[in-house]
Amino acid sequence: MGTEARKCTTATENSEGPEATGASDVSDVQEAGTGDAGAGPKRRRLDRSGLVIAGATAAACAGLVLYGVFTTTGSAPAPKATPRAEVTYEVTGSGTVDISYRALGASGADAAVTASGVRLPWKKTVDVPLGKDPVVSIVLDERGGRARCALAIRGKHLQSSTASGEFGRATCTGELPAPE
Repeated sequence: MGTEARKCTTATENSEGPEATGASDVSDVQEAGTGDAGAGPKRRRLDRSGLVIAGATAAACAGLVLYGVFTTTGSAPAPKATPRAEVTYEVTGSGTVDISYRALGASGADAAVTASGVRLPWKKTVDVPLGKDPVVSIVLDERGGRARCALAIRGKHLQSSTASGEFGRATCTGELPAPE
């Protein structure tokens, strides 16, 4: 029995790890106890990657700060107003028609607007960008009838046209000068 106790003690002493060699922590074991030359560079490589990550984070933060400084240093310039003219479209007659016309859209851009099944008479004053021709088109429905479109720019009547019969069509157009 004395021999067996001794074998157990020897096996336990060999499997204890750093305490068995007298080293105080794992790094002392790696440098002093095992003689493994690869352990030192691995530890240094981890330290360098931490420095690289910290440097990249600092650069990103600096970039965001500079972006904020340069984009908020003054008030944003006011959007340039689109030069335009006031145009009045008018459709008279009886019955219902489909109407298409040019106008300045909500975003400030040129837009084509369509209204279907409109009961007559109908009148609309809109802004149209300079350089774009104001236009209004009408199409009668299957019941036919008679309808007249008219166009006025800045209050001055320019053109009128009449549509009649089943699916009759008429178009009125004008010309606006190009913006300066």
